[in-house]
Amino acid sequence: MTDTTDVVVKRIGRGLRVDEHVILGYMPGRTIEDTDLVIGADAHVRAGSIIYGGTCIGDDFETGHNVVIREENRIGDRVSIWNNTVIDYGCIIGNRVKIHCNIYVAQFTVLEDDVFMAPGVTIANDMHPGCPHSRECMRGPTIKRGAQLGVNVTVVPFVTIGEGALIGSGSVVTRDIPAGMLAYGNPARAIRPITELQCITGITDKPYK
Repeated sequence: MTDTTDVVVKRIGRGLRVDEHVILGYMPGRTIEDTDLVIGADAHVRAGSIIYGGTCIGDDFETGHNVVIREENRIGDRVSIWNNTVIDYGCIIGNRVKIHCNIYVAQFTVLEDDVFMAPGVTIANDMHPGCPHSRECMRGPTIKRGAQLGVNVTVVPFVTIGEGALIGSGSVVTRDIPAGMLAYGNPARAIRPITELQCITGITDKPYK
């Protein structure tokens, strides 16, 4: 483990496990007011991961390998972020969020409690790439409590995915998705309530009740 000397590590909770080749408190290239790094109790940060100064993380946090978490993020309790995933700066992530492998979470994204993101999800935040004013209107999507995104879903800026919604694999979400709905396609369309879905394995009558 390496702690960068330019950043004050404000609070590291009890029970922290850190693999080799981890950097905690990497100095941001941007000028920010608070560069302290806060990590709660019982975290496990795996090899190759870098967590920037200026981020606050709750208890029972866990990374896979080669995770990058930028500055000015606020991350809740019992969050897991898996291999080769990047959390860009200025995001808000709630409790019990599961972010799988090879995911990009763009700046100023909001992930509420209990969100699940399958491998390869990509989130965008720039409505007008290349525009000299693009930074002024940059904002990621808001993904509401308990929503689930399938493999290789893309979500564009300013979109809201409703509470408990389910987004099918490979979909491109370009508009708001109502709460409790299955949506899929390019562009993704709300198809039916998740309570109407059948379990194709026959293990249960209703996968979502």
